[in-house]
Amino acid sequence: MSKRIVVVGGDATGMSAASTALRHADSGELEVVVLERGHHTSYSACGIPYWISGHVGDRDELIARSPEEHREAGIDVRMRTEATAIDLEKRSVSVRGVDDGDTYELGFDELVIATGAVPTVPPLPGADAEGIFGVQSLEQGEEIVKDLGHGDRRRAVVVGAGYIGVEMAEAMVARGLETTIVDQAPEPFTQVDPDMGALIREAMEGMGITVLTGAGVDGFDVGEDGRVTAVRAGDTVLPADIVVIGLGVKPNVELAADAGLTIGASGGIVTDVRMQAAPRVWAGGDCVEVHHRLSGRGVHIALGTHANKHGRIIGTNIAGGYGAFPGVIGTAISKVCSLEIARTGLGEAEASAAGFGYVTATVESTTTAGYWPEAELMTVKVLAEQRTGRLLGAQIVGRAGSAKRIDVFATAIWNGMTVEEMTFMDLSYAPPFSPVWDAVLVAARKAAKEVQAAVPASPV
Repeated sequence: MSKRIVVVGGDATGMSAASTALRHADSGELEVVVLERGHHTSYSACGIPYWISGHVGDRDELIARSPEEHREAGIDVRMRTEATAIDLEKRSVSVRGVDDGDTYELGFDELVIATGAVPTVPPLPGADAEGIFGVQSLEQGEEIVKDLGHGDRRRAVVVGAGYIGVEMAEAMVARGLETTIVDQAPEPFTQVDPDMGALIREAMEGMGITVLTGAGVDGFDVGEDGRVTAVRAGDTVLPADIVVIGLGVKPNVELAADAGLTIGASGGIVTDVRMQAAPRVWAGGDCVEVHHRLSGRGVHIALGTHANKHGRIIGTNIAGGYGAFPGVIGTAISKVCSLEIARTGLGEAEASAAGFGYVTATVESTTTAGYWPEAELMTVKVLAEQRTGRLLGAQIVGRAGSAKRIDVFATAIWNGMTVEEMTFMDLSYAPPFSPVWDAVLVAARKAAKEVQAAVPASPV
């Protein structure tokens, strides 16, 4: 007798869970139903800014697998269909058609909640005007591409200088628009420390982007035609032909919370290591809280890498196997034009909040041997725990060829290495790729010296 899996959400986690469960189950054992309120499945939301910029030529290049392809694999994908309520006692989901309004109840043996995240949009005057866009779905990307097709778009304002903000600033610059980015933080990109953020500001301004920080947005001016004309930030009025809201996202947990599932301090659904939120109920992706391996705290980190892993783990467990998610360390990478930005582990504020004593070391280096014609500059910052020297975090800001070095630091953190242990790591070398002493090694060596200098003398 087959059992039914109902999956709410048809993107990374949901479709990965559905596909994995079906692949590992015995023939005919599972019926898998996926409810997706949008028009697309299995697409790369991370690629949307690059489609808008023109780096990706066509929307369909961002779609890994269509609903039809999933159906051919045996998954009952129901598009433009949303779950409106979950009854855990009855093990049923209330379902509504987005376009026709039809409703019905759908029972389940196993439920997967993969509702993702929703953009953070402040309730400001004029926020509902035409010409103001979020960047969360392919549908929103389509709206922006269509809007930019009008030849009179000359000035763009991006609200928020985090991942989405800087990527959308790049997209607007690539489109030839005069671009301003505004954020209430002292420096852009608060995912890195302020001293590294200052380097990002300098580089962005050098690209012709106006960077306005320390200023919260108060509202939007709207023309008689209902379209945005300016962004107001304190006493500053920023004329705008198009506005992009890039203030980040928050977990989409309303459905789960109403069903009585536990919501963590970060705002995400709480699960165990197997991604189980309640008996026969699983959750993963951007809607959940995950364990940070360094701070020990529950955090919300919306990344497709985690979402796909969650889905595979959930599908394996539903099919009778065993999978566990080991946590995160906050590794991420981004770019704005020719500037690359990366981070992993803890920043200074995070390390302090977690109670760590730490030292820092910052070095400047080049991406290749200094004499190589294509050598580019980069700055690397390292945090190490006092006394033990354990690597706690790293940040990189630099030009082409810089940022992927963050993966070396991430691997070291994941495996609990000290900066002293890192100093003689056997990293690859050739003049077109790095100096003979790579920036990773130089930063680790400097941090190791700082650790030694911070060790107090033993009492007599």
